[in-house]
Formats: sequence, structure tokens, C-alpha cells
Amino acid sequence: MGEGENIEVETEAESEASSSWNLGKHTQIIELSEKLLDGNLSAKIEAAREIRKMVRKSSSPSKIRAKLAAAGVIEPLVLMLSSSNIEARQSSLLALLNLAVRNERNKVKIVTDGAMPPLVELLKMKNSGIRELATAAVLSLSAAASNKPIIAASGAAPFLVQILKSGSVQGKVDAVTALHNLSTSNENSIELLDPSAVFPLINLLKECKKYSKFAEKATSLLEILSNSEEGRTAISIADGGILTLVETVEDGSLVSTEHAVGTLLSLCRSCRDKYRELILKEGAIPGLLRLTVEGTAEAQDRARVLLDLLRDSPPEKRLTSSVLEKIVYDIAERVDGADKAAETAKQLLQDMVQRSMEHSMKCIQHRAASCTPSIPST
Repeated sequence: MGEGENIEVETEAESEASSSWNLGKHTQIIELSEKLLDGNLSAKIEAAREIRKMVRKSSSPSKIRAKLAAAGVIEPLVLMLSSSNIEARQSSLLALLNLAVRNERNKVKIVTDGAMPPLVELLKMKNSGIRELATAAVLSLSAAASNKPIIAASGAAPFLVQILKSGSVQGKVDAVTALHNLSTSNENSIELLDPSAVFPLINLLKECKKYSKFAEKATSLLEILSNSEEGRTAISIADGGILTLVETVEDGSLVSTEHAVGTLLSLCRSCRDKYRELILKEGAIPGLLRLTVEGTAEAQDRARVLLDLLRDSPPEKRLTSSVLEKIVYDIAERVDGADKAAETAKQLLQDMVQRSMEHSMKCIQHRAASCTPSIPST
């Protein structure tokens, strides 16, 4: 037998093995579907566990997810979410989680088959493990665009905020991401969020890298919250709230800086007298000036408007940020030439800001000292 014949025989053998494997899997999937539909509670729990195991151990999980869904396992698994048996709820929840991963059609099918009401009930449970599995499920399902309005209307958001306040680190991350997903398709996204979400969001933003995807989601939610008076007040009184936003302006990604400056601008626009000194005190000017050059177009515009609001001069005498930048750039170009003008202009602006901040701090200290009552001698 020649070399070519050997290869052909091996290929046929592989094909037969593959067909045999496919037939075996198909039979197993049908049996699992029948157990979920017609079996007793123990059989249903066992089938749900087998489905999870099958997806997790498969070398081609996307194919298995599609085949399981086609066999009709999703609807009975969704029904199990409402079982009075906690074991049945947990096993079906884990099976549905594994079916939803990286499969848009399954995500939509799970929601249209009625998963949200029982998932909201699971989010209310005292059992933290179940509650956080439900949070992970809502996160996964909220990634599908058509699911977002259904989930937003389900009443899940307040319970996600509770997870944000008291869950594990993973639970909090999942809750933030789920809330962010829902906010991107809801015109009234402010109604999804309770102002009490501000404090845990600020704490999480403090701890994460300001240029991370997580920071982008957290700052997006904070910007939404800054559209209400309660949200603005919460941001201003949160421990390190404004400072954390200023640090994000300085160190964040293009997206997180845009949201952070948008939040600060929302505060200052709502009441300049109330928020101006609070923002200046945290040293916001250098980061804002840099943002007028390096940020997205939206961030640059927001930074310029905020810089104008932060200046001490009255509006009619205020020099716009763009005019100031042009003046400094022209000076830098004459000093160092066109090649180095941008870098020199940035340094000049930072030096100006530093001197301005030092002067402002001296004024604040002087005013504080003059207002401090003298202690009478005894």
C-alpha cells in the first residue's frame, strides 16, 4: 500500500470516528432534553448539571451550545429558575450561564422565554452565592442589544446597585458592567441608578487603574448620576470623590477622561459657586489643560468649558481656553520654533497653572487665617 493510500485510510478512519462522536453527542443531547421535559426533579437537576459539564468540557463549546438550544433545553431550564428547590435553581442557573456565553441567539432566547422575573427574585435572595450567580447571568444577558430594554424594565437595576454596595469584588465588577450595559440603551438611564451607587463607584474607581475598561464603565455611570442633584451632592461628599475624578482626568484612557471631565463639568454647571473651589482645591487645572490638547474632541470641548467656569474672572472678562492656548502656542513657536512649539506650550501652560494654583492656595490660607478666631489667653 502506497503512502497516499495510507493517508486516505487514516482520513476515512478519522471521519468515521468523528461521525461516531457526533452521533453519540446527538443522542446524549436528546436524552438530556427529554429528562428536562419529562423527568422528575432529580432527573432535571442531573440533566442541568450534565449540560453545564458538556459545554465546559467540549473542545467546540460554541457548536454544543447551538445543538443544545436546538434540542429545546432552554425553556425547561428557565422554568427551573422558579423552582422551590434551591438546588434546582442553582443547577439551571449555571447551565443557562454556560449556554449564554458567546452566543447571542441563546441570550435572546433565554430572555424571551421569561428568565428575567425569576432572575430578579434570585437577585433578592439572602444566599450571596445564588445572588452573585444571578448577577453574572444578568450581565451576560444584558450584552445582547435586544435584551437591554426588557432587563431595564424588569426591576433588576436596584438589586444590581445593592450588589454594587455589598457584594464580593467579582459581584461588584459584574454589577457595574451590567448597569453600564443597560445604561447604553436606555434614554432615561438616570432612572436606573440610585444616588447611593455613587459611593461604591467612587471606591471602586479609586482602587482600579484609571485607564482600564472598568474605569471607563464606572466613570460613565458617575457621569449619568451627575445629572441629578442627589447624584452631584453624593459625588461632592464622597470621600475623595472629586479628587478621584481629577486623577482620572490626569491618568485615564480617552474614554474615562471624557466621562470624568463630563462629571466635573456637570457639577460646576449646576452651581459654579458651590463646586468651583472644591474642584480647584483638588488641582484639576493641569489635567484639564492637557486634556484640551490630548483628549477626544468631546473631552477637549468639555475641558475648555470647565476651565472657563473655574477661572476667577467674571464671564464678560474671561479669556476662553482656546484663545489662551493660541497665545501660549504663538509665544512657544517664536521661542523654540514650530517643531517644538506644542511641547513648549504645554510646559508653559503647566508652569502658569502651577503659579496660579500656588497663588490661589496662598489666598485661601490667608483668608482662613484671617477668619480663625484668636484663642484668648488664660
